[in-house]
Amino acid sequence: MQIKNEILVRIYIVLSVIVLFALVVFMQAVKVTLFEKEKWLDKSEQFHFDSKKISQERGNILSHDGSLLSTSLPYYDIRFDPLTQSITDDVFRKHLDSLAWCLSTYVDRTFTPGGMRQKLRDARYNGDRYVLIKKDASHLDLERIKKFPLFNRGRFKGGLIVEKKPKRDRPFGILAHRTIGYIREGANPVGLEGRFDKTLGGEAGERLMRKIKGLNGETIWIPADDYTYNVESGKDIVTTIDINLQDITQQALLRGLQKNDAEFGTAIMMEVETGAIRAIANLGRTEEGWWEKFNYAIGQPIEPGSTFKLASAMALLEDGLIDLDDTIQIYKGKHEFYEEEMVDASYHGLEETTFRHAFEISSNVGIALTVDEKYKKKQIDFVNHLKDFNLDLATGIEIDGEIAPYIKEPGNNEDDWSGITLPWMSIGYELTLTPLQLLTFYNAVANDGRMMKPYLVQEIVQYGETKTGFKPTVIDKSIAKPSTIKKAKELLEGVVENGTARKLKTEIYSFAGKTGTAQVNYSKRKGMKLTHQASFAGYFPADNPKYSIIVVIDDPKQGSYYGSDVAGPIFREIADKAYSSKFEIQPPMNKEEKPGWRTYSLPDLNVGAKDELAFLLNDLEIPFTDNSTNQEWSIVRSAKDTLSLQSRNINTETIPNVKGMGLRDAIFILENKGLKVTVSGYGKVKTQSVPPGRKIEGQIVHLTMS
Repeated sequence: MQIKNEILVRIYIVLSVIVLFALVVFMQAVKVTLFEKEKWLDKSEQFHFDSKKISQERGNILSHDGSLLSTSLPYYDIRFDPLTQSITDDVFRKHLDSLAWCLSTYVDRTFTPGGMRQKLRDARYNGDRYVLIKKDASHLDLERIKKFPLFNRGRFKGGLIVEKKPKRDRPFGILAHRTIGYIREGANPVGLEGRFDKTLGGEAGERLMRKIKGLNGETIWIPADDYTYNVESGKDIVTTIDINLQDITQQALLRGLQKNDAEFGTAIMMEVETGAIRAIANLGRTEEGWWEKFNYAIGQPIEPGSTFKLASAMALLEDGLIDLDDTIQIYKGKHEFYEEEMVDASYHGLEETTFRHAFEISSNVGIALTVDEKYKKKQIDFVNHLKDFNLDLATGIEIDGEIAPYIKEPGNNEDDWSGITLPWMSIGYELTLTPLQLLTFYNAVANDGRMMKPYLVQEIVQYGETKTGFKPTVIDKSIAKPSTIKKAKELLEGVVENGTARKLKTEIYSFAGKTGTAQVNYSKRKGMKLTHQASFAGYFPADNPKYSIIVVIDDPKQGSYYGSDVAGPIFREIADKAYSSKFEIQPPMNKEEKPGWRTYSLPDLNVGAKDELAFLLNDLEIPFTDNSTNQEWSIVRSAKDTLSLQSRNINTETIPNVKGMGLRDAIFILENKGLKVTVSGYGKVKTQSVPPGRKIEGQIVHLTMS
């Protein structure tokens, strides 16, 4: 019985302890739930972790030769958590003064050391765990800040929060800005950046992030470590753009716009054989100056005006309805079509001329009358030829925003076809094309009828390895008969040789093209000020085309508004500089037979050391006679077809005659006489300040070279 009582006592004791423990747990739960809820929620927030998607650095956009057109540079937002657990009050006080001095001296000079000290103290005691140290810091800034007191304790012990955010940078600034494009929050993607966003961006990685509460109670996610997982880096895009040609094109376009006080302009250069875009520039007027605010090359539909006459001429030639030397009426450049008067841009006084000459002088009346007469009964045939030339198709260039061509068709009620539509279409009105679409057509003519698809991207690369290559694409093997293409080239060459572009001609290389001057608001001219659009489309060299170019300038207000005066010089500047910089398109200097020596081209009055002159003449295989005495210096004399070496006496007591000598020999002789020499110009000595024959007295002799 006694044993039983002892067991019961023990059971009661254990039960009492359990009840007491349960009561304590219950009371603690009530306390935590009702009285310490916010405190423990804050604690839980502090240690909440999650994986978040982190965007990676985008791939680069490169030019044809590998130059960087667009790249990602690392920038950092640097912040400070003064309440991190490793920073005790003693540690914080120990480093506060020196940290404040470093930050106010090297990072934010708007603060004094005392002011920065107060800012950091307030942040700690107010519970701010996300103090901004520097926004958009460079990598060099970051490395410097990491060495500051307290921060140099490391990521977790020093409370330093580093958030990397790559930014796109264009090393060449405005060059091809709109074509390269951009990705911006709240805006439509633009250019290559937009079209190849997934390729450049790769796959976003995951990073472990820790959630904390900000000063105002907002939720903030900060990196918990330095590692990113499941990353697929963006690929690089290699474009067809030649950075040198792009710079030439853009600078020429800018100068042309400024000179002519125009509204906007575009210039495109395409490689004839492949369709590769080597340069594409778009500039428009803004309040801040000239900028690539819109891609006029692909997104601006224009009535091309006279540059479209090439298509009209080719349609006539394809059907055999005209030959280049056939005579046509042009009625002194003025004619009415259904009470709508058409006039030529400049007066010529011709009643009739050849079709070739009408094209060369860009006669609106001549081209329109011929097309209207030949296709009046079968207007659809003319339109079908435009389709044969693929002028009704978009190019499919690899950037968004291309506007499709608009070409009217007879019988289509929506097109508002009338009696004046055909003649006006023939000279580039009542239809629209983008500059790139028109250039594609001209490029096909330069390429002997083979139409190439314009393209901007030649390959996609990752880690130096080509992932995808893009080859030239043929749109149409032949847009017209070879005979038509041949005559079309003759017409374009004639414009430069004898027509509206003859003042642009150069003897250095040949080029072909067509000027254009379009009235932008011709159909609304009552009560409106007329504006014009000047253009020039063509290719060079004419005998073996390498590049095709189009230039379009809108609303030139300074000086002339004709294509030959406004767009033509820009074309010529681009072609000149491209030709001089691309040796592969220049003919070899030794291609032609070596010309014979002529009397007037023989060297004459060259003075120098006799041995050197004789050596040079012998090396050039130029026969000569030696009529000099055994002296050191000689002069070359020419008479008819004979060269002779004659003596040049150098007096030892007086100022020597060094006229006709090279600078090296002249200085050698004068300085050996104890004279001082100054020089201006280059070449041979033209004059000497102290005449020959005067007594030597240590004078200064100034030589003027020529």
